[in-house]
Amino acid sequence: MERYDILRDLGSGNFGVAKLVREKANGKFYAVKYIERGLKIDEHVQREIINHRDLKHPNIIRFKEVFVTPTHLAIVMEYAAGGELFERICSAGRFSEDEVLLNLSLTSIIQ
Repeated sequence: MERYDILRDLGSGNFGVAKLVREKANGKFYAVKYIERGLKIDEHVQREIINHRDLKHPNIIRFKEVFVTPTHLAIVMEYAAGGELFERICSAGRFSEDEVLLNLSLTSIIQ
């Protein structure tokens, strides 16, 4: 974790917390999902790591690396600003096809 500066919490869930970090070497932002070591790290987490590291698509968050701290498993991923997709869907109710296409286009430009 020496390579990153922790900036702030992004959110939390059933399995852990996500934090915004900045890589010291290049200033790039990443999201790190911290999962407490122990019973919560099971075959589902292992499968997520194995599957996610092989995915390469412009509309899927990119996997960077995994490392272990004394207390947590840390999964480093590309940071996508804009908040939780689930919250946006709940507040909007639904998106039209044009809105989805516009957001995908904007996401491609930002990246």
